[in-house]
Amino acid sequence: MMAKNFHHNSQFYADNFISHPRIAKPSSEFYTVFSPAEVLEIIHTLETRCEIPLKYSYKGQGAKIWHDFYQKFVSPKWYRKSSVEIDLLRNNFAYIYESISKFSQVNVIDVGAGTSYPAKEFVSRLNQLNKINKYVALDISEGLLTVSKRNFTTWFPKLDYINQQIDIENSCIPANFSGNPKIILHLGVTMGNHHNRNQVLKNFRNSMDENDLLIFTNEIGSNSQWDGVARGGCKYHAEEIYRTIKNTIGLKSQDCQLIRKYDLATDSVVANIKFQHNYTIDFSFQGINKSIEIPKGKEITIWRHHKYEMPKLTQELENAGLELVHYTTNKYSSHIIAICQVTNN
Repeated sequence: MMAKNFHHNSQFYADNFISHPRIAKPSSEFYTVFSPAEVLEIIHTLETRCEIPLKYSYKGQGAKIWHDFYQKFVSPKWYRKSSVEIDLLRNNFAYIYESISKFSQVNVIDVGAGTSYPAKEFVSRLNQLNKINKYVALDISEGLLTVSKRNFTTWFPKLDYINQQIDIENSCIPANFSGNPKIILHLGVTMGNHHNRNQVLKNFRNSMDENDLLIFTNEIGSNSQWDGVARGGCKYHAEEIYRTIKNTIGLKSQDCQLIRKYDLATDSVVANIKFQHNYTIDFSFQGINKSIEIPKGKEITIWRHHKYEMPKLTQELENAGLELVHYTTNKYSSHIIAICQVTNN
């Protein structure tokens, strides 16, 4: 009888323990990688929209993760001579060159430059025509800018190279890069990864003069028709981000899972961390003292991607004061290159 009561009481205490939240404390590496302002933004986005901004996955260890992912799954191979964005830039070079032909030289501003590899061939062709004054690499990640500088100065030792760390969601392109007409590149599918695409487009618009071009690539199609099969970034990049967040935030693998789905509210495919238990994330560092309670079953978005349908793309550009002056798609009609200028009012 006593043994039975002991077992019953043990179960009671076990259940009671499970109902209490686990406590996660971000590692020292977390506070090394992110500035106090960035930590506060992470806290704010967790509280207000249950998300850790994807842009922060490119910092610290995330820079290596992205570089490795790009090298393995995106960059050209012997059996695939170039990536989608390189092909799209190549196929539209004549149009771009015609647009800038009346100017002696231009500055190429590569926003979200990463390793700078996607821009290499484009810059090379401009350089051969003596059309490029300087190349400016802008990225949120110091680590990726280090790779960019190493790559670019090896490829083009005589070209003027500048880099700077910026977050295009929160700031415009620095004004000191003006002087020549600008070709602003935003390559890959980065536009579809932003949480606030409208603000990004407005920041681009506010960085541009009438002779500047904004050139970006992205996937096109219907997000809601996603077949539920994780591929590319949705699979490999999301898995690496999930692993890194667990390690740096202090979550136990058995307490959460990675799920992917279509999110109607943002018309995006997302990857979320789903919590299997109540959790408290305790942020305590350099005057920051904040605890966030996450109930069992709650999901936090850590990766997102939005494909554009053409009417929506045109509308977002118009709302930002930009005009789509030219576009083409790849042969599979899965990706677009959009070339934009400031709206002529």
